[in-house]
Amino acid sequence: MAVFRAFRALRPVTDKAEAVAALPYDVVNRQEAKKIGDRNPDSFLHVDRAEMDLPPETDLYDSIVYDRARKNLDDMEKNGTMMQDEMPCYYIYELTRKGKTQTGLVGCCSIDDYMNNVVKKHELTREDKEQDRIRHVDVCDANTGPIYLACKYPQELLDLMAQWKENHAPVYDFVAEDEIGHRVWVIDGEEEKKTVAEKFSDIPAVYIADGHHRAASAVKVGLKRRQEHPDYDGSEEFNYFLSVVFPYDQLTILAYNRVVHDLNGMDEHAFIASLKFNFELMLMPGFPCKPVEKHCIGMYTGGQWYHLKAWEDIYRDKDVVGQLDVSILQDKVLSPILGIGDPRTDKRIQFVGGSHKLTELAELADATGGVAFAMYPTSMEDLMKIADEGKLMPPKSTWFEPKLRSGLFIHKLS
Repeated sequence: MAVFRAFRALRPVTDKAEAVAALPYDVVNRQEAKKIGDRNPDSFLHVDRAEMDLPPETDLYDSIVYDRARKNLDDMEKNGTMMQDEMPCYYIYELTRKGKTQTGLVGCCSIDDYMNNVVKKHELTREDKEQDRIRHVDVCDANTGPIYLACKYPQELLDLMAQWKENHAPVYDFVAEDEIGHRVWVIDGEEEKKTVAEKFSDIPAVYIADGHHRAASAVKVGLKRRQEHPDYDGSEEFNYFLSVVFPYDQLTILAYNRVVHDLNGMDEHAFIASLKFNFELMLMPGFPCKPVEKHCIGMYTGGQWYHLKAWEDIYRDKDVVGQLDVSILQDKVLSPILGIGDPRTDKRIQFVGGSHKLTELAELADATGGVAFAMYPTSMEDLMKIADEGKLMPPKSTWFEPKLRSGLFIHKLS
């Protein structure tokens, strides 16, 4: 059963929230981060991407980058941009995108729940990315970015959030430059906090939606601190990591599309002919092809869009991972035809989040004479089933939108 603990958030003062709130560190590159940071001295990217405040030749993994991140975080508290709540609280975090709202609770999950698989994973992590975040969390002495989680919410929690929002004003309420609305409430009532903790203790599993590297890194820092403090009793903050848990049925997963930069030595006609063994092909003249159901893929090459529908016999007897559209594409097209054996490392493939327009996919394919694939989104139900079965998704299977903003909640480890 899940442990979900209230905590004393370090967070922006109300009139600084919009300026501080930043996109996650891993969705902006160094150049983009610097442009944002140069025009916004309060952006939390000064903590998450502290290399922006150092000479451009500075190595991303130099110790001075992590030291600068810690200094920038400390300065935000010292200069009054951020303050820490006096008592442990839960927080309601509401995001609105294109008229659709998702509302979750912010608190801390247990590193033991992660290790015991109460917090369930569906993705592999990379050692280099883990090490970066381990050093960042350890030096900053804080979880600076929340883990994006989901679960089946009991009705009592949904009612509690609705009632609290109805009877209390939000502490933050703004629309970011990407037109995503953000509202936050502080749950400081003792009875309500007790109810949240009790109801989560009845939830058998929570699922990582996004943030596998942040979660793994937070857990490893917690384990490191346990070694450094052999007399720990489990109540210390380093035993927990910052999390936002949403009702699974409120989340939006967009497609994670693919572009391959060439046709692996084939001409366009030979490539298309090779697909007919596994797919029903239909030319879609004049407009982009966005798939509208599972086992269908939009494809663009040579100036034309095509609709691909997988023959049922190629996935009928597969498990839940094998039936994913990203698995079908990898197993029947990317690997055997286009020679993309390991999509994690092959430089010929590019992954494009579903918030980008299909015309952008076509432009990328045209630029290299390659091929673009527009995918149908993976479902939350499939994600949860895969995690329940202890299996893993192929890389870049899900793109969650909207993204959580960093900087609105910081969990100090000591």
